[in-house]
Amino acid sequence: MSRVPKLRFKEFSGEWEEKKLFEISEKLNVGFVGTCEKFYTNKENGIFLIRTGNLINSSIKYKNMKYITDEFHNKNKKSQVKKGDILIARHGSNGQACLYNSDNEANTLNIVILRVKKDIENFFLINQINSSSVRKQILAKTAGSTQGVINTKEIAKLKIILPQKTEQQKIASFLTSIDTKIEQLTKKVELLEQYKKGVMQKIFSQDIRFKQDNGSEFEEWEEKRLSELFNFLRGSPLSKSDIIEDAKNKCIHYGELFTLYNEKIFTIKSKTNLTKGQFSIVGDILMPSSDVTPQGLATASTLMERDVIIGGDINVLRPTTKINSIFISYFLNQNKNEIMKLVTGTTVKHIYNKDISKLKIDLPCLKEQTKKRLEETKEYKKGLLQQMFV
Repeated sequence: MSRVPKLRFKEFSGEWEEKKLFEISEKLNVGFVGTCEKFYTNKENGIFLIRTGNLINSSIKYKNMKYITDEFHNKNKKSQVKKGDILIARHGSNGQACLYNSDNEANTLNIVILRVKKDIENFFLINQINSSSVRKQILAKTAGSTQGVINTKEIAKLKIILPQKTEQQKIASFLTSIDTKIEQLTKKVELLEQYKKGVMQKIFSQDIRFKQDNGSEFEEWEEKRLSELFNFLRGSPLSKSDIIEDAKNKCIHYGELFTLYNEKIFTIKSKTNLTKGQFSIVGDILMPSSDVTPQGLATASTLMERDVIIGGDINVLRPTTKINSIFISYFLNQNKNEIMKLVTGTTVKHIYNKDISKLKIDLPCLKEQTKKRLEETKEYKKGLLQQMFV
């Protein structure tokens, strides 16, 4: 079967050819499966062990690294990787493909290793595997699996559409330049986040105080418990299967508080056909009530839209007085350590409204809360401009 793409570099013509992954592979097998903690060692004496958690957003992230002994590495030759190998996650970030581009020796755990033939451009193939069309194939193959694991036989059957190698190389070069730009912007965002964190720390420690428009001082801050400012509610049941692209009602799943939203929520990403549940009002503050890490629970987002269905496992702080909820969200996120003291549980961590309600906050008057949001935004913009222009 052959196909022609809608968007194409003008110097190329002809049809692309459909292949199954095993047809273009020199090596396709799963690395070591199971646990190997007894073979862990330190960086100086060990060899890097690539795990599913290291495969993030089409690249290998060298964080939370583990190292295994030479004995394990030499014994498990089929798990060894070399420069140019494509690594595919079997579960977690299921089917995510990344390129191993290092000259250093490495071994793998619960990861499929793909080594392709010479007429295939690796980076082009990685983008094909991570494309929506191949992702749909992967989801279809894992739909009936309770653990969402895709096995090597199913990966081998994945259908890939390929042009000649010269066109693969042209596309790969173009995509690489885009990825480079994204990486540069990501680093810039990280620097700006650090700058923002410093500004916020000065604001909430009152090292920075603002004046009223007429030049006079604002009144002193007043200590309040959150129970004096909010009613505390819980979200209503909302599973991922309830989220439908063309549904009628807007909704927020608790997992989206970790991945999609920050201190302010102005645009709702998900919809559902559920008609009953916990509906929002403008100014609700949302906090996850359970997670596998305590850090995840120390997250606050102000919802600036009404009639949004708030999912389960979400604590809802609903204002009972005139306050700037976004100011409170910034405060809570700036004081994560205090919130983490309230977390209970072992494997799954929990935080309860009754405990959150006891938190104390030094609160300026409403005008200064709003003023601080404005000035913090100006300071943030100033830092942004300094970072963006030479």
